[in-house]
Amino acid sequence: MPRSVVLGPVAVLLVCLLGACDGGVRGVVGGAGVRDPYFPKSGNGGYDVTHYGLTLDYRPGARRLVGEARIAARAEKDLSAFNLDLKGMKVESVEVAGKPARFNRSGDHELTVRPRDDLDAGDVFATVVRYSGVPETITDPDGSEEGWLPTEDGALALGEPTGSMAWFPGNHHPSDKAEYDITIAVPEGLEAVSNGEFRGERRDRGRAVFDWHVSEPMASYVAMVAVGEFQIRRSEAGRLPVFVAVDPDQAAASGEVLDQIPEIMKWAERTFGPYPFSSTGAIVEREDDSGYALETQNRPVFPGAPSVELLVHELVHQWYGNSVTPESWRDMWLNEGFATYAEWLWAEDHGGDSVQDVFDALYEGDYGDAVWAFPPARPPDAARISDSPVYERGAMVLHKIRQAVGDEVFFDILRGWAATRRHGNADTDDFTAYVEKMAPRSPDADLKGTWEEWLYGEGRPGRP
Repeated sequence: MPRSVVLGPVAVLLVCLLGACDGGVRGVVGGAGVRDPYFPKSGNGGYDVTHYGLTLDYRPGARRLVGEARIAARAEKDLSAFNLDLKGMKVESVEVAGKPARFNRSGDHELTVRPRDDLDAGDVFATVVRYSGVPETITDPDGSEEGWLPTEDGALALGEPTGSMAWFPGNHHPSDKAEYDITIAVPEGLEAVSNGEFRGERRDRGRAVFDWHVSEPMASYVAMVAVGEFQIRRSEAGRLPVFVAVDPDQAAASGEVLDQIPEIMKWAERTFGPYPFSSTGAIVEREDDSGYALETQNRPVFPGAPSVELLVHELVHQWYGNSVTPESWRDMWLNEGFATYAEWLWAEDHGGDSVQDVFDALYEGDYGDAVWAFPPARPPDAARISDSPVYERGAMVLHKIRQAVGDEVFFDILRGWAATRRHGNADTDDFTAYVEKMAPRSPDADLKGTWEEWLYGEGRPGRP
């Protein structure tokens, strides 16, 4: 007969919080992190989110955010508990399936939720998290800032790669995409812009409330909120609605470039296939509000007036990055290589340097040797996933494919890849397999050297 062990009350409480007091629990605790190669604690295992309903109230003077997140998800296995990513903020209550749930915080950003009733694999369940506080600005491994960025007249919320956990709880990894409804209350006189379609503005107890709806799947890192004084302009690119929000300080400088959105979209659809979302546009903040542009879904964000090339880059990300989303952060070149190559194609089609000229200049070192620091498909660490090899050498990989298969097949690959993986996720192996599948249409195509030397090889390949 085994020896009995008597636990004191503190030990019992600790064990229960960690999920051991199951009272006959059939499930297991969902994973804290999806083992991303560079951000292993990002995301969570055991469930798939299908919808976020975010209700936010922001007071710029105090920089205080009050939020309620309603998260619809499906259990992928039996669960007695699961994790959400939320950095900072005070969690006031959690409900699962309409019942109060226990929860605790651990690590840098883990919110562990224990439902009153166990979840079975296949269950669809709703979680409600109420929270508040001063959301944090997060410094990335590469030194850039994301999360909730206070601005002179409001705030800017940006998420790549992990910043969205600063302003709402969720499964914050690109492999789990969902639909969104985002409602933001702000002081009267300010605008609150987000992703998707504008559903309306109303007044509630002296606050201006803005409703936004995202009907297409969206990775949380391209979710955004911009609060401030904006000049709003609505137009159309063909039948596609265009929504532009510009800080008054940048209106004069950005007008001519933003007027080209319809032309860019027409060219992009001709080059890359049907646009994957229900609207497009741009948000232009002041130059010091963020240190970079970001391809936030439906309408990218720019720090100051963008160049035409930068506007092209971020709009083409809507196909490559936002619709076809990387399976992990190791696959970042599938975002940036494509968007960079789009810049080259735009220039080639509009009287600038040819793509071959740009390729040759990079190869010869006219812009330095940073492009050869590492293979685009194998960044050495999280601090390097936005370095030159991911962008420029990633684009060079695409040009090597073009050289191997010819223009007709290459542009079919660009359009077909965007269509085949529309609103999904993909990794580098998925892409190379797709190219190999298309390549037999070009009998002389030899892609082995492209993969071995350009995509995965160290240093500068032999002269092409």
